[in-house]
Amino acid sequence: MGLLAETLGVLAGGYALLLGGLTVFQRDMIYHPGDTLPSPEEAGVPEMLPVPVRTTDNLVVSGWYAPPTRSGAETIVYCHGNARTLAHRAHKARLLLDAGYGVFLVGYRGYGGNPGRPSEEGLYADTRAALGWLMGRGTQAERLVLYGESLGTGVAAQMATEQPDIAAVILEAPFTRLADLAPPYLLPGLAPALLLDQYDTLSKMPSIRHPMLVLHGEMDGVVPVAMGRKLVERAHGRAHGHFIPGGGHNNLWDMGAGAAVLVFLQNRQTETVPDEGEES
Repeated sequence: MGLLAETLGVLAGGYALLLGGLTVFQRDMIYHPGDTLPSPEEAGVPEMLPVPVRTTDNLVVSGWYAPPTRSGAETIVYCHGNARTLAHRAHKARLLLDAGYGVFLVGYRGYGGNPGRPSEEGLYADTRAALGWLMGRGTQAERLVLYGESLGTGVAAQMATEQPDIAAVILEAPFTRLADLAPPYLLPGLAPALLLDQYDTLSKMPSIRHPMLVLHGEMDGVVPVAMGRKLVERAHGRAHGHFIPGGGHNNLWDMGAGAAVLVFLQNRQTETVPDEGEES
């Protein structure tokens, strides 16, 4: 019995150290910013210009922006994922710009040379500053579309709850909440209490009243496709699910997701996305 108690004590102590390390270093595990940001021209979007915006906590972070070139076209406010920089999303901006849409690639704190350290509230503040910059220069909320990719889906969902008049929301490879992606060694129910950043999109879905497109790969090995389906279900008919057979986490635009985005933007008033991968 003494040996058993000693063994259990060692295991408990090791687990406590593991949890302590997770608490201290969790943001380093979540956010993987790239330091070097090429110019828009080098990234293939020469018409985009770096735009510095000031956040409510007094940071100046820079994103990239180009206005619409087609009459009546919206501006897509793009919230990227947890890794690298906004420049790695330039190929998506290229397709949208070529279709006449405006694009604002949101610059996050700590990414691409921007000051600060990323966090949930920090990324919200950065995106609010970008939206404020656009609306302060005459872009009406009704002409804005929020696009979130992976971690950025949590940012886009939060902004959608704060901006009831925007035109639409697009979520690419979304998760239900960050705690649902926690490592399996955490005891059930423990992750929400330990995580500093929650990104609880699932609880926000009933408050998002906008037309919505959810893109997800059926073979996503990072965020299970079941999470995308659950979000569509929670939207109670306001979201279209576009689930791509064979699609992973980072290759959806190589498998036709960009075309589905353009169709959604053009036809969202009819509430249809004609594709064999569609679900409602």
